[in-house]
Parts: sequence; structure tokens; C-alpha cells
Amino acid sequence: MSPVSRARKKAPQPVTHSVTGLFKDVLNDFSALGADPAPVDVELLASEVLGQFHDVPVEDGEEPLGLELIAFAQRKITPGAAALLAALKVVAETDVERKAADAGLQVVLGRGIPAPAWADGLGRVTAGECWRTGDVYGDESSLLCVFSHGDQAYGLLALLDFTEGGRVRDLVVIDKPADVVAEMREQSDADPELVVFEAVDPAEAHRLIADGLAATDHLDEADVSEDYARFHAVALTWCRALPEPALVPEVAEWSDAERAAVVEQFVAASGEDADAARAIGGLLLEHGLRTDPGNPLRVGPEKIARFLEGLLGEEYELDADHEDAVEPVVLAWVQWTGERAHLTETAIAALDEAVQDYLSEYADEDDSPLERYFADTSDLSPTELADALERRMFAVPSTTTEIDEEEVDLDPTDADQRRALVIAEADEDEEEQRLILRATIVDQLWDNEPAEVWQAAERLQEGELDRDEIFEQLIDALENSLLDAENLEYDADAYLEALAEL
Repeated sequence: MSPVSRARKKAPQPVTHSVTGLFKDVLNDFSALGADPAPVDVELLASEVLGQFHDVPVEDGEEPLGLELIAFAQRKITPGAAALLAALKVVAETDVERKAADAGLQVVLGRGIPAPAWADGLGRVTAGECWRTGDVYGDESSLLCVFSHGDQAYGLLALLDFTEGGRVRDLVVIDKPADVVAEMREQSDADPELVVFEAVDPAEAHRLIADGLAATDHLDEADVSEDYARFHAVALTWCRALPEPALVPEVAEWSDAERAAVVEQFVAASGEDADAARAIGGLLLEHGLRTDPGNPLRVGPEKIARFLEGLLGEEYELDADHEDAVEPVVLAWVQWTGERAHLTETAIAALDEAVQDYLSEYADEDDSPLERYFADTSDLSPTELADALERRMFAVPSTTTEIDEEEVDLDPTDADQRRALVIAEADEDEEEQRLILRATIVDQLWDNEPAEVWQAAERLQEGELDRDEIFEQLIDALENSLLDAENLEYDADAYLEALAEL
């Protein structure tokens, strides 16, 4: 199930050198295609090129890099430029870019450059069957659409995440799609109560991919595979060969009365404390309406995991009196919604086991910040405690790090473990002396000694500097106050003076 990449062997890299240099490299790649490349190779090359621009922000008043590339190629009047423009006429992602590429191609051809002999074969794919496999809960699905270029079949494989509105997390073009269909069928046959394998109407497949790509592209920072941008343009190109999807009716808003009625049904069935079940059940329903509006009562392990992450991240507000009821109420919700969905006993048992694992992680992580950042709080007033917690969380924002590829929790109240957290957070290229100074400042902030360090940090925060920028200034102040750089002895008065000037 390896991705197809005959046109290029490397995945697209971020734009790091000059745009002109990048555009020249692109023209060279298209010049090197030869006289008779396979249409799929041209399409994949064009998609890979466009993938390099996928995450490049466009400032107000600026043209997208795709249009800049088209304008650049139009001025070159070379066979490579004609090849690029012929490809973008078909593979570019927007109508504006495809029309611009067509117009640019006509300019180049009008100057005597011959049209590529292979140009008419681009985009002429025939759509075939579509299949999907996934968990029976509907958290995610792998959707495979088969397309043919002549007598050669290819597959477009998309990983859809329905815990985030059906967005696409991974995208790849593969050869030998029949082998992938066979793998899907084998997975389902081996575990039919937990794995679904079924044919998908091509028009519905079109909708799932188009809507999924749009949902992902709408995010500021999408968690996607390296291949996502690389195959994005060719996916849109090939999907145009699928039947147009039917219009999906807008999801109706749930009224307050409908929400309350469903929650009360759950409360009655749960057997848990009514107030706790009502509060937590209401949040679970809210989570479903927010992330899965078409099917808010759908239940799956990843959907529950995202809900628990929302509780930990304070995305959902829960009364402290109900925190101890999270585990039994969530498990009751799993049972209730699983039965509503007519899941088999095996599927509900597997779901229950997975959710219990997530709940144990939730319980481990849901300790109070006071427990993580203070060994003893008895001598502090509520105001002093709040101020000290803010200061210490600024000094050490996370108590978790990775050691030997394993995530571990450390105790920042222990000086040695606190310094391990500082080292783990620091940039790999940071000089040893500045790393030691950084750890020293963290200790000073932790103990609030001297108090002027935190006072300076607060002033810098008011100036809208981020934490990294503030630490750089604090480190500079301490470094410039050193009397003996080798032994890291510093002039305390000079340090306080430098802090006062920040």
C-alpha cells in the first residue's frame, strides 16, 4: 500500500529559499519530464509542487503562490513552462488558477512553443468503485476510491476523522488498489463485530472527501500526515470525475427542550446520582452537538477521549462537586448510547474497556495544579497562593516530558526534576551557558528570589511579549551581569539594575 511517486522521490518541503529559486526548480522538474511521461506522473508532480505552497499564508493584497508561479512560467516561453502550465490547467485547485494557467499556456504556445503531446491525457480518469473500512463506532474510516488512467488502476485513500467533523487526516495515492480492498475485507472478516467493510456510493464518497478536505483546510493548525499536502491537488482533480454529491440538508439545531429531554432519558437509565448524571450527561451531549452535529449521540472511544481532553483543558466547565462522578457517569453514558446504537455486546464491551483506560489516564492527569506545584501551601493566603501558582506555572509550564521515547511526569518541587524539565524544554541548539542561566532563572522564579525577576517578567507580559521572548531578555540580563563566566558568578546589584530596565 505504498504511495505512488514516480515523478518525484521526495515529499515536498516547506518553502525556505527564494520564491524565484523555487519557481526555477519547478520549471526544471517539468523540463525533465521527457517527451512521453505517463499522465499520472505529470498529475502527481503538479500536485506535489502545489503541495509546497499549501500551508504558506497569503498576506492581504498578495497573490497566492500558485498564481505567481503561473505568471512566472508564462514569462519564460520554454517547453518546461508549457509543460507546467498544461499540468496546472488541469490540476490547480481553484477555477481561478486553472483559468490563469490556461491563459498562460495560450501565451506560451502563441510564441511558437509546441503543446506537450501528453497534455490531452491529463485529468482523464475514470471513477470506479469506492469502499470504506473503519471501526463500528464510526470514530474514523479509511475511504478508498478507485480511478483508472487507461488500463491502469490507482486508488485515492483518505483517512476520515469523525471526532472532528469528518475531516481528512491523511491522504495518499496508491497503485494496486485491489490489494488494499483485499486487506480491508480481510480485516473485517477477522473481526466483524468491531470492523466495518462496505461499498460506498461514489457520490457520497465525493461528498466525504470534499467536505473532509474543506474541514481540514479551514483549521489554522491541522494535525495531518506529511502526504496530505502532497496529494491534495490530485485528490481534488480526480474527485471531479466522481458523480456530484447530493445536497445534504442542514443539520437542525437542537432546542433547549430537546436537549433537556434527552439528558433526562439518560439520567433515568443511568442509575447514577441524578444531579451528577444530569450535569455530565449535558456536557457529553454538548460535546456531541459541537463535534458531531449530524449524530451527536454516536459513541466511540476516540469521541469519549476527546471529551475527557476537553474536561482536562477546561473546555467544558464541571462543578467540583461532580468531579468524582465523571468515571461512573461516563461509563453509564457509554452503555446507554451503545445500546441506543444497537452495538453488539462484544462491541460495547470493547468500547467500555477502551474508555476505562482513557478514564484512568484522565484520573492520573486530573490532579490539582496545587498538588503539582506545591509541597505545602499551609503558610500562604489564597491571594499569595494564586500569585505563586501563576509565577511557578510561568517558570515551569508543563510537568510532563519525554525520556527515552516515553512520556513521564516529573515533580517540579524537586530541584533536580525541575531542571530536567528545563533541559527538556530548551532548544537543542541553545548554548550550555545560556541553558544553565535559564535553569537559574527558573529557580529564581520558583522561589521568588530575587522578587525583581518575576516583576520584570510581568512587565514584559504586559508588553505582549511571549514566554520565549521574555526568557531571552531575562537570560540576557543575567548574562550581562556575570563577573566570572566560567564559574557563573554574577554581580547581584548589576543584575537587579538590568532587570529594572526591562
